[in-house]
Formats: sequence, structure tokens, C-alpha cells
Amino acid sequence: MEPLEICYLSAAQLSGLIRRKEISPVEVVTAHLDRIQATDGVLNSFITLLPEQALAAARRAESQIQSGQYRGPLHGIPVGLKDLFNTAGVKTTSGSRIFDNFIPDQDCTVASRFQQAGAILLGKLNMHQFAYGPTGENPDYGHMHNPWDPECYTGGSSGGSGSATAAGQCTITMGSDTGGSVRIPAALCGIVGLKPTYGLVSRHGLTALAWSMDHPGPMVRTVEDAALALNAIAGHDPKDATTSRAPVPDYTSALSGDVRGLRIGVVKEYFEAALDPQVERATRKAIETLEELGANVSEISFPMYEESQAISGTILMAEASAYHRELLARDGGLLYPPVRLRLEAGLFISAADYIKAQQARTRFNRAAAQLLEEVDLLAGPTEPVTAPPLLSTSVDAGGQTLGITAALTQYTRPYITGFPAISVPCGFSEEGLPIGLQLAGRPFDDLTVLRAAHAYEQATEWSKRRPPI
Repeated sequence: MEPLEICYLSAAQLSGLIRRKEISPVEVVTAHLDRIQATDGVLNSFITLLPEQALAAARRAESQIQSGQYRGPLHGIPVGLKDLFNTAGVKTTSGSRIFDNFIPDQDCTVASRFQQAGAILLGKLNMHQFAYGPTGENPDYGHMHNPWDPECYTGGSSGGSGSATAAGQCTITMGSDTGGSVRIPAALCGIVGLKPTYGLVSRHGLTALAWSMDHPGPMVRTVEDAALALNAIAGHDPKDATTSRAPVPDYTSALSGDVRGLRIGVVKEYFEAALDPQVERATRKAIETLEELGANVSEISFPMYEESQAISGTILMAEASAYHRELLARDGGLLYPPVRLRLEAGLFISAADYIKAQQARTRFNRAAAQLLEEVDLLAGPTEPVTAPPLLSTSVDAGGQTLGITAALTQYTRPYITGFPAISVPCGFSEEGLPIGLQLAGRPFDDLTVLRAAHAYEQATEWSKRRPPI
């Protein structure tokens, strides 16, 4: 098999070949390392690449599998971690040169669970500094570039994860999503990005942005791979008190392709906001496809939607500034100026303002929960625009000019509820840039979110497209 074809196989496809010994983990890892070598000079997806370590792990995996010690569907599968996931013996920078020499002595829980599943770490992925931005800029390690057009943003903050997955550099990557940092690059890079229910995946060993809003989540090319990744990493962790003790199902069991009778609410406020007409057409067509598959589609109104940006922004800024307060005082001059300004602004949020925002969040969450008694899923665009030009500070969305941060978080910030949400490719613009459909569901009903996303994916061809790089 051609190396490039190996790089674009899903984890599910690769695992079948590996299990049947039709391909070896060494071949798989070598193909991906060659792909990174060929493309990362343009994309800048990685901060740290681990070729020797990855090949040694691949040889161990091959030996284990040959001797009958096959661990499951992620055994021998290449993964990459956003560089805020602690990795024992491998530097974790959180996207800043300030931590260029920080080498953790323990793996984060997610890294440990991937290793237990037999996955092979290829390296640590580029990111917006301290995960504090939606674009994918990083002056310390270089800006991230979109595989569909390197002159465009990847989205952030998990931009390296988005570009690496879309370009076939990694089969599975991990990002973290506070206000959209998995779903934004997933939409702009044309891949699947899942924000699992808050508390489903451990945050132990991750650099925080806002501890009450951070969700580690997989970024992959198929919904099935998102389910496989979630099977490996979900579940209670005694090292993270916020993780749930609820039993973890087999998430691949949801992938029936059947959405008959599923109630999907189309959020009318999403289409009343500033929105590129091409994105609107693609999203509405995607929702029509779900209806043709048997889902019951209706228009609904999202209570307090207009207040969600202010609520989430206040909480995020206050928590981020609290977490990074000492760093800001000590090394503020070394930070990327837009990140430093956001952290400094958070210092001016009072305790009273923070408490009021948390109270408002409680009301917002209750309203969202009541809405999800009427429907099973909420649907709409992931982004109001396709990938903007690199370093642009504003975008045009249907004739309205929006600041870049407001635009890219327009539809992702409302899920401060902790509810699961996924972005799945649903089309391309005339310029050849990806468009994403966002589906969100009830807490700990990730199965239904995956079920609908998978059914849509199987009924269309969008996920099979490859970027030109």
C-alpha cells in the first residue's frame, strides 16, 4: 500500500489491517513520519516530533501483536497531543517558549490511557499560546497553517491538532475545548472534532485555561474514530475530582446509521446572526439530509443565547487570569501581546462579577436543559465563515463585519453548559474551504451526538475529501 494511502486510512481501517497482520505498526508510523517530514515545513503542526521514540514504540507494538498480545483497536495507531497535555520525559510548552524546558515526570491521564490502549505518540502539537485564542497564531513556535489553504487560519486554540489530522500527519489527535478550541479548528480544517460532556474525560495533567469549562476532546477524520478514541480515554479518574463516576458505554455502539425518530432542533438564532451565505446553504442542506434520513426536524429558539457570550467570556477571563496570575506578573513581557492583554483584562473582573456570571450560567444551563427535553439535539453551523486569511483581525459574515474572536466563537461559546457537541464536515465553499455542521446534545448523551454525526457522515462524501497539500 502507498504510504500516503496509509496516512489517510482511519484508525478503524488501520486497526483491522494491523489486527490481521496485513500491515505492521512500523509501516504505519514510518508512513506518518514521512508525511510529517514532507508537509510540516508548510503547516507547522508540531512543536515536538518524536521519531525515534515513536519507531521504538511501533517495534514493540509489532512484537506484541505478533505474539498474540493485541490490545484493541488503537494498538499501533499514531496519535498526537496538543502541547498542553503533560507527557513524561517530553517537554510540554503550552505553546510558550517560557516553558520550552519544562519536562514533566508524569503523563497526564489522557496520555496514559492512550499508551495503555497501545497507541503510539508521534509528538506534541502546536497551539495558540496557553490555549487562549481561536485562530491558531503562535509567534514562539510559528503560526499554524491550514492544509486547504496555507494562507488561511487553522482555527484555535488546537490548530496544530486540526492541521495534523486533516493533512494525514496523525490518525488521531487530541485538543482541548473551552470556548470552541476543538470544534473551531475541526470546522476550518474539515475534520471531526468532539467536545465530550464535561467530566467525561480527565483533565489531570493538562494546563488549564478555565477549569470549569475545559474539555479534552478527540480530533479525527471520521466519527467512528472519535468513538474509538473516547472509548480509550473516557471514565472516572481519581486524580480529577470533576470526572464522572457514571458507567462508560461502548461509544461505537451508537454508530448504527439510523436517526429515524430523532428530534433535531434547528436553532433559529444561529441563522439570525451574521452568517456567510455559503455556510448557511451548506448547513441547511446538511440538516435536510438528516431529515431525509428520518430525523424529525423543527425550528426552536435557544433561551438566553444572546447572553451566552458575555457569561462565558466573564467566567473564562476570570479563571484564566487567576490560573496564570503569577506567570503574568513574572513573565508578562514574554507573552504574545494579544494573550497578555486578555490575561491582564481578566484581572479587572471582580469577584462579584464572576459570581454573577456563574449565577447566570446556572440559569442558562437550566434553560438549555429544558430545551433538550423538547428535542434530542441542537443543530446549526459550527462557524459563521470559512477559514479567514492568516493574521486577519476581522471577517465579513453575510455583509456584516465581525472581530475575529467574536466571529469564530459565535456558535461554540454557547455550550458553556458542559453539554457534548461535535463538528462534522458538511460542505465546501466556492474557494474550496471546509464548512462544519455542529450538533449538541444532553449531558452524558454523547452516544446520540455521535449517532447523528455518524449517520450524516455516512450519507455524504465530505469526510473523504483530502486537502491539496
